[in-house]
Amino acid sequence: MDSVLLDVRDLYLYYSTRKGVVRAVDGVSFTINRKETLALIGESGCGKSSLAKALLRLLPRNVHTFKGHIYLNGEDIMKLSESEFSKRIRWVKISMVTQAALNSLNPVIKVGEQIAEPLIIHKGIPKEEALKKAEEALSLVGISRVFANRYPFELSGGMRQRVIIAMALVTNPDLVILDEPTSALDVLTQANIMNLLKKIKREVDISFLFITHDISLSSELADKVAVMYAGQIVEFNDAEEFYESPLHPYSNMLLASVPTLRTDKKLAFIPGSPPSLIDPPKGCRFRPRCPHKFKKCYEEPPLVDLGNGRYVKCWLYAGGG
Repeated sequence: MDSVLLDVRDLYLYYSTRKGVVRAVDGVSFTINRKETLALIGESGCGKSSLAKALLRLLPRNVHTFKGHIYLNGEDIMKLSESEFSKRIRWVKISMVTQAALNSLNPVIKVGEQIAEPLIIHKGIPKEEALKKAEEALSLVGISRVFANRYPFELSGGMRQRVIIAMALVTNPDLVILDEPTSALDVLTQANIMNLLKKIKREVDISFLFITHDISLSSELADKVAVMYAGQIVEFNDAEEFYESPLHPYSNMLLASVPTLRTDKKLAFIPGSPPSLIDPPKGCRFRPRCPHKFKKCYEEPPLVDLGNGRYVKCWLYAGGG
């Protein structure tokens, strides 16, 4: 069987606004293998969450452009109608753990019923059986089955996040999108959630797309790393190689800004501000902030294949520098 689970090619998602067209996802391509975790990292506002919404087709009303190819198990799911996509893909083959658990849970419905809902709606499982599976899902994420009869406000922040993870896992999907799953949690709870995700990764046949702006956190789970900047993926690399020797200048500067426990290094910062996705810089979008920019950078850089599954969108690797 082909090891590639998800193959995204030339994906675009633009939004219409009063100020202009926001190019949130602008020609993105990447792959995720079976039982693999891809960490998608980048600054806030670079398009990471929009990419997640594009994969699940959770689109707002102001969509300007939505096109490209998303192959799941070899099938281009972009060709499916909305009804087919909802029935066969969303929360069946691809599910999602959102950023703010409390906002994702209905405060007047017990958590067990909310976890069971995808089984009832998408798989037609009787309610009593679905509730039993919901209790099993709670056990998988380290919560006692008795909490299935509790309401969201009766749970702590960490427990609510575990409930959302249980909801994402209950249908046994092929891919779970983790969109900043620990962003609203304290440090100790973050560590507990990350340990839970590592446990699930070892024990369950599943792939993750882990979206985060926290590079140190991404290293806990990642097999591969994709770096996103201004709506584009500028580097795709093996995780071990990325954390040792990143390719793109933006990746280098991101890692240089992260403190370490075992080495004494001078922390760096990235000058300037993230570019507007309505009017991004011409050529390389990182050019105005890049310390290595030169004349060629005013042209759009190609995505350079360096072999062994490594890609970088930079003229320094394309013979221009």
